[in-house]
Amino acid sequence: MNFDQALSYLLSLGHETLSIKLGLTNTERLLESLGNPQKDFRAVQIAGTNGKGSTAAFLESICRASGIRTGLFTSPHLISITERIKINGEQISEEEFARMTAAVAEAAASLVKRGELQTLPTFFEHVTAIGLLAFREAKVELAILETGLGGRLDSTTAAKAEVVAITPIAMDHEEYLGSTIAEIAAEKAAIIHAGVTAVVGPQTSEALDVIISRCKAQGVRPILTQTQTPSRLAENGRYEITFETAHGRCENVQLGLRGRHQMDNAMVAVSLAGALSERGFPISKTAIVRGLETAEHPGRLELWHGEPTLLFDGAHNPAAARTLRDYLEEFVKSPVTMIFGAMKDKRLQEMSSLLFPLAAELILTEIDNPRAASQKDLMGAVPSDFDRTRIRVASSVRDALEKAREITPDDGLICITGSLYLIGAAQAILNSETRRIAHQ
Repeated sequence: MNFDQALSYLLSLGHETLSIKLGLTNTERLLESLGNPQKDFRAVQIAGTNGKGSTAAFLESICRASGIRTGLFTSPHLISITERIKINGEQISEEEFARMTAAVAEAAASLVKRGELQTLPTFFEHVTAIGLLAFREAKVELAILETGLGGRLDSTTAAKAEVVAITPIAMDHEEYLGSTIAEIAAEKAAIIHAGVTAVVGPQTSEALDVIISRCKAQGVRPILTQTQTPSRLAENGRYEITFETAHGRCENVQLGLRGRHQMDNAMVAVSLAGALSERGFPISKTAIVRGLETAEHPGRLELWHGEPTLLFDGAHNPAAARTLRDYLEEFVKSPVTMIFGAMKDKRLQEMSSLLFPLAAELILTEIDNPRAASQKDLMGAVPSDFDRTRIRVASSVRDALEKAREITPDDGLICITGSLYLIGAAQAILNSETRRIAHQ
């Protein structure tokens, strides 16, 4: 099986955003048939609505700076599925990904043939198993696992992490997780079990009550982090923070990721690093500082400088849209052309009311995804008082980029937002153009 065949096989299982089936049975049986690779390394699991990917990026950077051989599992990817599985900061090669996919596919087929599973595991269940198998083969010491959806029944929970974190919880994926903050919090807090160390990021009182109740029921004393106040503001939205660790005080640490919200994510990562240190991992103050300063997380307030500058942010729910709005209001003074596309099951009107007023020009585009909002859906979400003469509709992401470059002044900013799937499509197009120009 080569990489293209591996990708075709995974996609044949159904599109990731439509073939979701929550539950641990498939993953547990699949892992057991592979020799339970998750038992060969220790793990951290991070759940939450917003910030879990950034927290994972901070923690992975800290662990690598500590000399810990680290695996990182995240989702979704932007351009290539290999982005989801990183070993010591490097994404898995296409050849290795194909080899792991073949092994997992064979195990899955055997389970179905023997009647131990009724159907093949889903796309995400396969990819989770591929990631855990790759980590075992690479002999990682620690795996950092970003939860895909929820927590209680998410495939990553089968790894039985000894250290867990809950980042801020907001309304999202209501069709799977519940219609209230309390219901969603309960799904995510279920990753907290007796014996784990649990770090909890800043929460609404409703979510925090649920999480604390879960901790009490499991006999776990949570580590609660607090909203941070910056010690100084650096350029381009990178904040500096001062904080205490078990190793002493860290002053004016400039975060590698942009945005005020990253201060809270950084402190969750620092607390996770402290928990790992208490469990025997060699993490120093120097490594914590270096890890925070050098962390990277593509597609989240990611700037590509040029004329005009491009800003990519996969704000996919109202809470994330609010974060992007705050960044634009605080740091962007030039006119903004906004390219917006999203999934149809998102709170489009709330997102648009937060973001669209900041756009001098607005381009709405449908994403090539079966769950994507249509042009009609997007137009229907535009606030009634928004000037319709400032709206353009693009037939594709490529068309949206072309329109944006035509109407945006050199000193302006093109903000591409609404979905990580949109970010991935846009960056793939732009990277292809760059490669073509380089070879002319």
